[in-house]
Amino acid sequence: MTEPSRAPDRPSPDALLNAARRADQSRGRLKIFLGAAPGVGKTFEMLTTAQAKARAGLDVVVGVVETHGRAETESLLSGLEIVPRRAVAYKGTRLDEMDLDALLARKPTLALVDELAHTNAPGSRHPKRYQDVEELLDAGIDVDTTLNIQHVESLNDVVAQITRIRVRETVPDGILDRADDIEVIDLNPDDLIRRLEDGKVYRPRNATRALKHYFSRGNLTALRELALRRTADRVDDELLSHMRAHAIPGPWGAGERVLVCVSEDPRAAGLVRYAKRLADRLHAP
Repeated sequence: MTEPSRAPDRPSPDALLNAARRADQSRGRLKIFLGAAPGVGKTFEMLTTAQAKARAGLDVVVGVVETHGRAETESLLSGLEIVPRRAVAYKGTRLDEMDLDALLARKPTLALVDELAHTNAPGSRHPKRYQDVEELLDAGIDVDTTLNIQHVESLNDVVAQITRIRVRETVPDGILDRADDIEVIDLNPDDLIRRLEDGKVYRPRNATRALKHYFSRGNLTALRELALRRTADRVDDELLSHMRAHAIPGPWGAGERVLVCVSEDPRAAGLVRYAKRLADRLHAP
């Protein structure tokens, strides 16, 4: 008796659709500079990259960049074209917002749009800046932007548990999922704390308060892990999507590995147990 023949592996329709969307030349490309917390250098890195692209001849325009008075960041704006912001009157005060219409009319190859999770002033066309970015992308304009991990919508509860602070401005996970590139700007918690103490993130009075609360070493370590894990999950998703789109049987021999170095120290047993829990969580051998 012959065994029934197996149906040949076929590409996943959903994976093919996602690949087609990414290959759509009419839509702009989105790059997100992702950080664990304010002050890690997201805007600095975005501007450094933009300066290199401008020197290479790319048409780069600043839609909105928040330097927060940091001299080293402000210096990187030199030579870049900046679209003037739009003044919005609100409750007797003036708010300056990105001029979306002016940016669309200018239509550069690349627009720099800082602080993706920002809430626009009442009366703006879109309530959220990420919606402005979506319109720029639909118009065929590439966008580089920045985002802190605490603003990712699905992580809102986790961040609140870690920091005891509920973040109100969030960005849907779908924005990250549709991004063409995510670059993690990673900074060791001790180095970030040192930057705070040196006044490179906030003014001294605000820095002292921040170090006692949100910027404690424990909080920064946990937020850093969230940022790295969120990006690693995206890489895994891209790998699986590629395999499905090309009907490649899996899994491939790619993934996390856990290595434990032990000695005769009595604490070694605890280290092995921790490594086992970590391996289970990562589905690693």
